[in-house]
Amino acid sequence: MTPNTSPPRSVPRKRLGSVIGVREERLAEYLALHAAVPPGVLRALSQANFRNYSLFHHRMPDGKVYLFRAVDYVGNDYAADMAGLDANPDFQVWRKICRPMQEPLANRAQGEWWAEMPEAFHLP
Repeated sequence: MTPNTSPPRSVPRKRLGSVIGVREERLAEYLALHAAVPPGVLRALSQANFRNYSLFHHRMPDGKVYLFRAVDYVGNDYAADMAGLDANPDFQVWRKICRPMQEPLANRAQGEWWAEMPEAFHLP
């Protein structure tokens, strides 16, 4: 299954949403990187059971730019899949490049980089 292919309807999904700031001076670079995500990173995300992965960006009234992530998780063991993703060499390089461009929210939960957002509505 390729990264942008939806799984069959029989596969259960967990929809995830999260938010993080992006440094103003790094926004153009961040967007350019995500316009051409390396194949190894796409494979790593797929192997971690992520599907239908989207990033959105918006400048908020406070003047800062925020990234909003929406993704479907179709695996059965989230902790194991995240451990596998964290151990993936391609993803480690990608994270090392991207993290300095990001600004985590001050009010995120302990241990989070991206602040998780509860789903308020979903039209399947």
